[in-house]
Amino acid sequence: MLPAFVVITAAGAASGEWMWRVTSYRVDSERFHVHTGVVFRKRLALRRERIRSVDLTADPVLRVLGAVTMRVGTGEKAGAEGTVTLWPVRRASAEALRATLLAHAARPDADGGSLARFDRGWIRFAPLSFLTPALGAAAGGGTLQVAEWFGMQQRVFDVVGSWFGLAPVLLVALALAVALLLVGGVATVALWVETWWNHTLDRQADGTLQVRRGLLTTRSITLEESRLRGLEVVEPLAARLAGGARVDAVATGLTTDDEDKTESRTLLPTAPKELADQVAARVLREPTPPTSAPLTPHPEAARGRRLRWALGTVLVVEAVVLVLGALLAPVLLHVAWISALVLFPVAVALANDAYRALGHTLTGAYPAGYLVARSGTVRRATVALQRRGIVGWTVRQSWFQRRAGLVTVVATTAAGAGAYAVRDAAVADGLALADAAVPGLLRPFLIGADAEPEVTPLR
Repeated sequence: MLPAFVVITAAGAASGEWMWRVTSYRVDSERFHVHTGVVFRKRLALRRERIRSVDLTADPVLRVLGAVTMRVGTGEKAGAEGTVTLWPVRRASAEALRATLLAHAARPDADGGSLARFDRGWIRFAPLSFLTPALGAAAGGGTLQVAEWFGMQQRVFDVVGSWFGLAPVLLVALALAVALLLVGGVATVALWVETWWNHTLDRQADGTLQVRRGLLTTRSITLEESRLRGLEVVEPLAARLAGGARVDAVATGLTTDDEDKTESRTLLPTAPKELADQVAARVLREPTPPTSAPLTPHPEAARGRRLRWALGTVLVVEAVVLVLGALLAPVLLHVAWISALVLFPVAVALANDAYRALGHTLTGAYPAGYLVARSGTVRRATVALQRRGIVGWTVRQSWFQRRAGLVTVVATTAAGAGAYAVRDAAVADGLALADAAVPGLLRPFLIGADAEPEVTPLR
């Protein structure tokens, strides 16, 4: 093992030295130029005013060497021609280059300061994630797979069976599930600590927000404050039950890859909900957090839609299990009625919770105010979107919504997910909200400028 480790380390060092020698860059008044390669030369030139992010990452080896991997992006998807990666770069040089490339984002009235600091108490929210059962199941499956490779799978079953003796099957299954959840919880905590240890959120004097985090591999993410169009306070179900929430940025020009899409826009990991709202207010420079503003509730008909969806989903699942039980294994018939006793009450509870989450409001005066909308139960999200960042509206109304007098209005923006919905609002309330959020934008499409807003169904 040691010779292999030495060889791999030496190869990595040689690769880094080679990349350092064959890559050069320079910055002029208009562009950032990068030249790399020997046999196949590659030259890129990014216009400085289009540069949106400069992120620095350092794994343990680079940290020892005082170097970082530097990724410069224009807001396009990672891997596109608008993203340049320099590796390795001396940390001091990378920090200086980042300041130069983001100088165009500087605000004359900008002020620096700390917005959030890491608290070890946040670790308690780490196991309250879908990763806990996923990693637990992966650990169990991996153990069985390795045992099969060595022809020891039956021995594993025999050993586990000897632990429980003649205990009922359901009790054995429950014990194994709890054990896997514990393993998954430990793995999730370890992953969370590696990702978010020493987290800091700072406002820099050059008009940027900077997130630093990481235990072994450190990362520094920079976001131009001028590109911020709002925030989203996200409460996953398990974390919400424990009083936790995280804060995500709604911004234009974030360079993200598919595997790190969420973490790249997260300003605050899951922390107490009160702190999340306070951080949201600090980031948005508001005296009170828009994400905690009182919301207008939605009609009772919206509850009925959620109940029908939830109960319909359970009925479909139970019908499939019953059919399989009748055709293949009679034991599934017992599984069907036992699971129904659990799933139907859970579905009703989640549907009622989803209805209670619905709400919307407007804060402040256009263009400085916010559209605030909340929805979801498994993933409850409250978005505060700057009204000046809304560039269009999409009005959706299904046949069932028309019968119930409901409508979904979707605010279109160039930031974040690109669209944020106010779901199942009363028709008059939803259209009046859209018309008031950005005065004049929706008015030409409403029937009768002085009449109550209404929807014309498509034929």
